[in-house]
Amino acid sequence: MSALEGALAAPAVSDLERWAQRVHVAVVELAGDFRQHVDITEAPDGLHREVLEASPRLSGAVATLTHEHVLIRGQVDSLLSRVEPSGVSGDVDRVRDLGTALLGRLVRHRQRGSDLVFEAYEFDIGGET
Repeated sequence: MSALEGALAAPAVSDLERWAQRVHVAVVELAGDFRQHVDITEAPDGLHREVLEASPRLSGAVATLTHEHVLIRGQVDSLLSRVEPSGVSGDVDRVRDLGTALLGRLVRHRQRGSDLVFEAYEFDIGGET
């Protein structure tokens, strides 16, 4: 996420192609990290399954996080389509808007995931004191 934030914030006016390549690389890396996150959480033996076994009452929160995965994938794909390795298809401001919206959704998703784990393991099981 920090690589994307840095790439989006970098100056684009002096070398638009280089800026677009940097953003593209950051989005590709983020997409890979996000795929790994989805694999870890949604796998049959993943975190979401563990949470549901420990705290079935959190099924709504798990469903929300799972649905967000679909939305985030869509945002990643949209951003990738705007920033091709050969340059920006569209204007810089629009790419920055899409990237910033993606980062905001990822931050909120991470916060909800942290809340879920806390609720499942600290609240229901007791956790460490």
